[in-house]
Amino acid sequence: MDKKIRVTVWNEYLHEVEDAAIGAVYPQGIHGAIGEFLGQEGDMEVRLATLREEEHGLTEEVLQQTDVLLWWGHKAHHEVDDQVVDRVQRRVLEGMGLIVLHSGHYSKIFKRLMGTTCSLRWREAGEKERVWVIEPGHPIAQGLDHYFEIPHTEMYGERFDIPEPDTLVFVSWYAGGEVFRSGCCYQRGFGKVFYFAPGHETYPIYHQKEVQQVITNAVRWARPIPSQAMPLTGDRVPPLEPLD
Repeated sequence: MDKKIRVTVWNEYLHEVEDAAIGAVYPQGIHGAIGEFLGQEGDMEVRLATLREEEHGLTEEVLQQTDVLLWWGHKAHHEVDDQVVDRVQRRVLEGMGLIVLHSGHYSKIFKRLMGTTCSLRWREAGEKERVWVIEPGHPIAQGLDHYFEIPHTEMYGERFDIPEPDTLVFVSWYAGGEVFRSGCCYQRGFGKVFYFAPGHETYPIYHQKEVQQVITNAVRWARPIPSQAMPLTGDRVPPLEPLD
């Protein structure tokens, strides 16, 4: 039997404890809600980590024991220690998968890996989002219909300042008229990176089955390939053939 995918779900865990309405939607935190449905998968074992823990819960030991890291952040991107960002970036380059959720587009780690501002247009109006599956053959889209709808959400609109995705799996349309590249895949070093936009904290989006399906699929897609997961070094090497 294959080894289980070791998943770490990271969340600021600030909104849920500071705002009673948000806490009612996610009583165990957003990380707890995500960890709960991932933990029901037989091929995954889940660990939770939050901002206020020592080293944000992302010690070297934790990251070495993580195959896929999920990241949700919003109001405290600036509080994430740069040494932890360096550590996460190094692990991604070595092969660890990274799934960045919703407002994590502005996180230090995502901006570092993208090399751009990752800015976008936004609006909080509780409008409908229709998520179109434009690559139905991609593993992250497995089990989904042509589209699914989120009844109430925060609008994210173009221009989204990111590099062109290696694969664009989802495009969202909003009731206000905007569109957004809401499911973007990248390769960085030996690691896979997936950005998924739905997930505003005031709505029960992570309780929706289609969103859970996307995240579950993404974890399986982003897991390291053992033969490729390795440290990246710049070693001086001898020639393979004799040189004159």
